[in-house]
Amino acid sequence: MTTAEQPNGLWHRNIKARQSDETSGHVGGHKVQNEEDLRQWQKHAQKVKEKILEQVHDQLSDLLDKALTESVQPVTQIQKKMPSRSQRMDDGKVFMERPSLLDELFEINHIRTIYHMFIAVLLIFCLSTLAVDYIDQGRLVLEFDLLFFAFGKLGTVTCAWFVMFVYTLLVPYYTLVFWGSLYHSFPSKLGLSLGTGLVLSVVQTCVLGLFPIYVAVHYQLPPASRFIVILEQIRFLMKSYSFMRETAPVIMKNTAKEGQSPRFPTFSSYLYFLFCPTLIYRESYPRNTHIRWKYVGITLGMILGCLFYGYFILVRLCVPVFRPETNMPLSKRSMVLAVFNSILPGIMLLLLCFFAFLHCWLNLFGELLCFADRMFYKDWWNSTSFANYYRTWNVVVHDWLYYYGYRDFLWLSNRKFRTAAMLSVFIVSAVVHEYALAIGFGFFYPVMFCLFALFGVMFNFTMNDKRQSPVFNVIMWACLFLGQGVQVCLYCQEWYAQIHCPRTGNSFWELVTPRSWFCSYQR
Repeated sequence: MTTAEQPNGLWHRNIKARQSDETSGHVGGHKVQNEEDLRQWQKHAQKVKEKILEQVHDQLSDLLDKALTESVQPVTQIQKKMPSRSQRMDDGKVFMERPSLLDELFEINHIRTIYHMFIAVLLIFCLSTLAVDYIDQGRLVLEFDLLFFAFGKLGTVTCAWFVMFVYTLLVPYYTLVFWGSLYHSFPSKLGLSLGTGLVLSVVQTCVLGLFPIYVAVHYQLPPASRFIVILEQIRFLMKSYSFMRETAPVIMKNTAKEGQSPRFPTFSSYLYFLFCPTLIYRESYPRNTHIRWKYVGITLGMILGCLFYGYFILVRLCVPVFRPETNMPLSKRSMVLAVFNSILPGIMLLLLCFFAFLHCWLNLFGELLCFADRMFYKDWWNSTSFANYYRTWNVVVHDWLYYYGYRDFLWLSNRKFRTAAMLSVFIVSAVVHEYALAIGFGFFYPVMFCLFALFGVMFNFTMNDKRQSPVFNVIMWACLFLGQGVQVCLYCQEWYAQIHCPRTGNSFWELVTPRSWFCSYQR
């Protein structure tokens, strides 16, 4: 008998003895109720329990010691490879092989069920559209006229994108090579740098600044096509700036030896950078060994599904609410109802944009290019502060703003104006967001700017990282719901107001004044 079995044997023998005594007592006509025997029995049972727990504790301790001993060496090796915080601050973003968070969460059945629920809602949208079309028109045909309208004139979009891509590929790279080859031999390094930077800035302004706006306005591109051109314009500007910002200091520090030219980044690394899903340039990135074509196909299918999902949200939840049918003036009651009717489609569009772009689109290019660092976002949905939400919602853009906006501002100010650095990043981000929406929709209505630059800044300082209670996560989601409802409501109203109350002139105030403020075609 083993040591672990001995207490159990004692336990059973004592129980049998006890039962035998009780039986004999009852048989003899009198019941055993000796308090002293009961106390001794309780003490004995407690000792048996302690022995069993001690043996279990010893066995668990041995298992844990063995597991920790085996894991000490790998953890030590990983810690040696991981850079310290000061090194990360000096060297910039560190790329490493890691999957996207949703890819890991979808391995859990409970999380995957939520994904299945969204697919079921998409099927319900399809069935409801078919049912309504059959009742109204007597036919079972899904028409995607709004979708075809939004993505019209794709030939013009392709030509504009090709021009921007060729320019971004050739001009910044060879400008850097020209400047770097003369930097160490030119008599006035400051004059060379200022002259080259000024010329490049002028050309950048013309090709990547004015040309996309001219294409969108002159050719009257529809909304989705405009967003493609404008977002690619912003992406190329951020990519080219990162390339110059990361490579120029290296060339300046490396003194060219006699008879040798300075080392420049390879053209292939820059070409790879223009397509890989990051805005921070590096000569090389962690790479996967192969492409998972099944993953590519599934991801592409999810992108198309999100596209149709957004179409059904607009057709079933937005157009019937905001399409003008009666000449009804704008009132407080109608505005409040419209805002709350817009909360559901607003938050669904927000989640769709996140899933379609930050997860599916970026993972698609990451997989095709074997780009191993897939941390494009973090668990922003668990945020209890807006400060954490802004950091985790879009890690790709946040990294660019942090390293080239916030951190460079602190470097220029000798780390004296942290609040000003944070405010400058918020203002730049708000202006760029509002610029994209203004060119994309074709009208100026600074709803996004006000929500981002005013309420976003206020919430960033009031709901900061000190807020850890789950109540603040509820508050954050409530603010997101309400903010998305306001945006969808106001932009939809302005869209129809621009159609039914067109401008009569091109004066400045008429261009910047929203038509929905005085247009009578409101529901």
